[in-house]
Amino acid sequence: MSQTAVGARATRSAKSDIETSTIRAISWRLIPFLVLAYFLAYLDRVNLGFAALTMNAELNFSPTVFAWGAGIFFIGYFIFEVPSNIALEKFGASRWIARIMVSWGILSALMAIVSGPWSFYTLRFLLGVAEAGFFPGIILYLTYWYPAEYRARFLAAFAIAVPVSTVIGAPISGMLLGLDGVMGLRGWQWLFIIEGIPSVILGVVTWFYLTDKPEKAEWLTPDQKMWLSDKLEAERLAKESAHGMTLGQALSSPKVLMLSVIYFGFVGALYGMQFWLPQIVKAFGFTNLQTGFVTAIPYLFGSIAMVLWAQHSDRTRERVWHVGLPLLLTAVALALSGISTNPTLTMVALTVAAIGVFCTFALFWTLPTAWLSGTAAAGAIALINSIGNLAGFGGPYLIGWVKELTGSTSTGLLVLAAMPLVAGILVLVGNHGTATEFTAAGKPARAK
Repeated sequence: MSQTAVGARATRSAKSDIETSTIRAISWRLIPFLVLAYFLAYLDRVNLGFAALTMNAELNFSPTVFAWGAGIFFIGYFIFEVPSNIALEKFGASRWIARIMVSWGILSALMAIVSGPWSFYTLRFLLGVAEAGFFPGIILYLTYWYPAEYRARFLAAFAIAVPVSTVIGAPISGMLLGLDGVMGLRGWQWLFIIEGIPSVILGVVTWFYLTDKPEKAEWLTPDQKMWLSDKLEAERLAKESAHGMTLGQALSSPKVLMLSVIYFGFVGALYGMQFWLPQIVKAFGFTNLQTGFVTAIPYLFGSIAMVLWAQHSDRTRERVWHVGLPLLLTAVALALSGISTNPTLTMVALTVAAIGVFCTFALFWTLPTAWLSGTAAAGAIALINSIGNLAGFGGPYLIGWVKELTGSTSTGLLVLAAMPLVAGILVLVGNHGTATEFTAAGKPARAK
């Protein structure tokens, strides 16, 4: 073997070692902390579904009032999403995410003072304003740290906080409802207070813990910083040479608008399930505590499937089918759950729907981040998320409206299935520009 061949092999080995050590250091430093932060964010967003088990009756909320309150969160979220994400790009992740977490934690705890429809609507709207920018901000933040070939699995690792927040949070929320009468407060009031305070505490920690950019990471060695900087810069140049866009161009791009519609269909299914699933399960005759444990089942399976599906996507370097097929699976499963009159079959169908939803969640954001970078990425990600999250109003409201008309959530689930169906079709027929995602890695992507 020639000295040249030996030297080349040694160089590849050294590069492999520095790559492995860099990704490992980043992941241990960031992912557990971000998962915990998103866990608390999501718990504070959807614990309303459990509070409703007793709050609705005590405050005399009709299904439509509850649906309005659940959904109006996303109106505030929509209005302030793009400005919030651009602010994160300007002020840095540590400061802006800390601000978001402290403000949403306070407002979530204040949900305990709800006394009627208007206080309910007001606090839910303000909670949406406070949380605007958190999720798309983290999606943008992760692109500062992870090259393309690692992105799906670590997006999934971060997003696993969503199903886990229900797997863990559902039983806890069910138990907190049992504090009814302690210190003169109702169980649903304790639920909001106890689940809101940790967000405030972690928000303060965030200010000091998060590192805004790799070049500021004192916990990376100079060699690790150099490898990461070179890798991400090569990807950025590849994206800009193929899809270079200003912020204005990104916000008006037909591809961004199509992704917004796709995300709208996905989010409608996600929140339609999340806000109403506890009430669907409770109607089977379970206690509040039993409802918490049974509700966690679909999310447990969804968590496992999400991680495995993301790993498969990274390994095969394919994105479009990995996003489109789970959406179609969700549509079919939601339709079956709406048709079924057997509680066991309904839960099986909802579990399959959860698997489809969370497999989509893990991969969707690889579509825009494959070809967007910089401020254009910050604005476009926020726009997609804000438009998509309007379905967080539409999905729950749709089920609530149908329930008030028919007295059952089944027809609402059947109608809701149309949203991921349309979204899945758009994913599969659209041109998403993902072929450039892996260009800098020197290997072609199996993408559309």
